[in-house]
Amino acid sequence: MEPRLNYSKVAPEGVEGLSKLEGYVRKSGLEHSLLELVKLRASQLNGCAYCIDMHTKDARTNGESEQRLYGVSAWHEAPFYTERERAALAWTEAVTLISEDHVPDELYEEARKHFSEKELVDLTLGIIAINSWNRLAVSFRTLAGSYQPDHPAVKKGAPK
Repeated sequence: MEPRLNYSKVAPEGVEGLSKLEGYVRKSGLEHSLLELVKLRASQLNGCAYCIDMHTKDARTNGESEQRLYGVSAWHEAPFYTERERAALAWTEAVTLISEDHVPDELYEEARKHFSEKELVDLTLGIIAINSWNRLAVSFRTLAGSYQPDHPAVKKGAPK
């Protein structure tokens, strides 16, 4: 598979806008570990190899277990996610696959048990952001495998 184009170079202002949304979500107060699970699940649903690679690396760098990363695609049956994480993963699936069932009232009610109104809006903005990144990466065939986390632990061990 060959990349089609570098969307960041072709439309830097548009990508910057999406980056600002991503930055807002990161600073929203939602747990970083929860956001990585959400990003991973949406990326799996969208078949985005680049983002799956990125978010598994980021999650591992930040202490996420291999078991929980491997289990994300079958989170319904896996016992190692909190109720809040389960609500976020269910919300992620509904928002990502919105044309299938829209977002059912019972799912909204369950999510509201675990997230404040602001948290739920921020979570939804995070899902919108990762779905946008997935669509860019899949459409223009961004190659998986080259991403390296931008984390102090990784930088410490990197060759100089």
